[in-house]
Amino acid sequence: QVQLVESGGGLVQAGGSLRLSCAASGRSFSGYAMAWFRQAPGKEREIVAAITRSGANIYYAYSVKGRFTISRDNAKNTVYLQMNNLKPEDTAVYYCAADEDGTYYSTRLASYHYWGQGTQVTVSS
Repeated sequence: QVQLVESGGGLVQAGGSLRLSCAASGRSFSGYAMAWFRQAPGKEREIVAAITRSGANIYYAYSVKGRFTISRDNAKNTVYLQMNNLKPEDTAVYYCAADEDGTYYSTRLASYHYWGQGTQVTVSS
């Protein structure tokens, strides 16, 4: 088992920045692919970004490409999401997720074995 705890959410004005962190405990973090998903009110959960266990391969959803950066520090068992130039449409609960198969990243929710509790990001216009 692995436990994931997100932090760093909050209220920010459009154009601002936030940095989300996801701290993992339990079994080997460095072997997992990691991802950030988000879910806005009334919408399905969607992938934002994903990173393989080595960090060599990264995926971004089209809507955040060029504004968000996913990274990981395996020594600290932590994955990050740097969010710049935030827009009101980025408002959502952001979830961290871990996939035991860390070789590749997946964009599918069902591929992820472990989830955090979520952190709220609200962007005001």
